[in-house]
Amino acid sequence: MAKAPRTTTAKKKAKKPAAAPKRTTPAQPKRAKLQKAPALLVPLQQTVDDYIAKVAPWQRAIIQKLRAVIRMAAPRASESIKWGQPVYEHKGPFSYIKAHAAQINFGFWRGTELDDPKRVLQGEGNRMRHVRLVETQPLGETLLAAFVAQAFKLNDKKGDPTQG
Repeated sequence: MAKAPRTTTAKKKAKKPAAAPKRTTPAQPKRAKLQKAPALLVPLQQTVDDYIAKVAPWQRAIIQKLRAVIRMAAPRASESIKWGQPVYEHKGPFSYIKAHAAQINFGFWRGTELDDPKRVLQGEGNRMRHVRLVETQPLGETLLAAFVAQAFKLNDKKGDPTQG
């Protein structure tokens, strides 16, 4: 049996398959919901007391002593939480306290400029240095107060260390 010759009209009658509808991923609606309620995601203002309440008891004791040293050596300094840690400022930040699991860092923005006769300041950056404080060693309030007073005076003279 012979086949009928194909004609061009047979090609025209063939239907093209319909395009699949665009799919949305499940993540798209979730993002939209998060964007509608940002006020629920904004944390409350944290204080230094809130920060201290979250650390281990031995760290709490050291941080309270550091706060007393700072108040004595730099009574005009302000205290707040910045960068997730207590920061002390006078014409810009000059000192910070950062609790880690095994130590507390008591740091200084102009640490490389501080007089450090006992070579206790640590760090490798071009400006900042810190003292590493652990539970088993004495605090050395006199030396720390000297660092605080120097750092305060440097900010008073040179201004904000984050701006230059």
